Amino acid sequence: MRILVLILLMTMVDVNISQQYSPFQWLSHLRGRRRNAGWQSEAVDCPLECDCPTAYPTAMYCHSRNLQHVPYVPSHIEYVYLQRNQITGIQDGVFDNATNLMWVILSHNQLSSDKLSDSIFVKLKSLDRLYLDHNELTRVPRNLPRSITDLRLSYNKIPKISSKSFERMSSLITLQLQANVIEEVEGDFKELKSLTMLDMRKNKLRRIPESLPERLQQLYLDHNNIESVPNAFLTMYPKLQFVRLAHNALTDKGLPLSVFNTSTLVELDLSFNKLEKIPLVNRNLENLYLHANKIKEFSLSSFCDTFDGTNFSKLKVLRLDANEISARDIPAEAAYCLRLVSFIDV
Repeated sequence: MRILVLILLMTMVDVNISQQYSPFQWLSHLRGRRRNAGWQSEAVDCPLECDCPTAYPTAMYCHSRNLQHVPYVPSHIEYVYLQRNQITGIQDGVFDNATNLMWVILSHNQLSSDKLSDSIFVKLKSLDRLYLDHNELTRVPRNLPRSITDLRLSYNKIPKISSKSFERMSSLITLQLQANVIEEVEGDFKELKSLTMLDMRKNKLRRIPESLPERLQQLYLDHNNIESVPNAFLTMYPKLQFVRLAHNALTDKGLPLSVFNTSTLVELDLSFNKLEKIPLVNRNLENLYLHANKIKEFSLSSFCDTFDGTNFSKLKVLRLDANEISARDIPAEAAYCLRLVSFIDV
């Protein structure tokens, strides 16, 4: 009799369990734990692979999780962090529900161009920052949103770029393309009317790209194979303030006489080249780096054509070390011309 009662009790328990729990009840249970722990309703939609803290309700943190795919992105998310994973491609439609995305951070993954469709980012009309640096891309992704202001494609395997890659991206302010294998730049980049910083360091360029945006302020071209600078180069871009051409193949023959004599330039880096003379620079220049060249004489006329109380250079930093001159080659008149320089490194 006791055995029969026990069997009936166990049967009743089994029936209750089957009525209360579905095969996916464990997932709802986890969601319930989140809710009981004080999570907001938005956090309940967060993929289990990621974190969506209540302190930042529109952010989704999925970085450093060994992910091989982009997880589902809820519609309320505006900032998604997917860096330092093992993602090789992005499936179609993964961002279609999250059309309010402003930041997409995919740095340090294994993305390849053949696993990115042409429509991945099309619906992201509010996208402001797109970080695709440190991947395996061989081309600039197509159909990028016009709203992007900061685009990072550095440390990929892109061999060339075309103006068509950035067509109608008039909001773009910062473009980072350093450490690719770019040999040439095709087309006119004047459509990038807002671009102020272009970084193309560590590529294989043999010449300075033509038809750059007029608003450009910072141009970084060090560690390339550039042999010359076009005549009147800086006059074509009157807002340029920082130009870095270090670690190239520049010679005196490749520099027109007054190419750097522009009043807007603040910093000029020509270190690690093959120059034998100090180029003529404008008096408004503040930082000049000429170290590791083959300069054989100190020509004060490169900085000042006359020496008086009002006409003097604004140089603050002047590096001439690792050349073929010494402190004895600096004339006494340098104290009048270079009065703002605290120390000349030779």
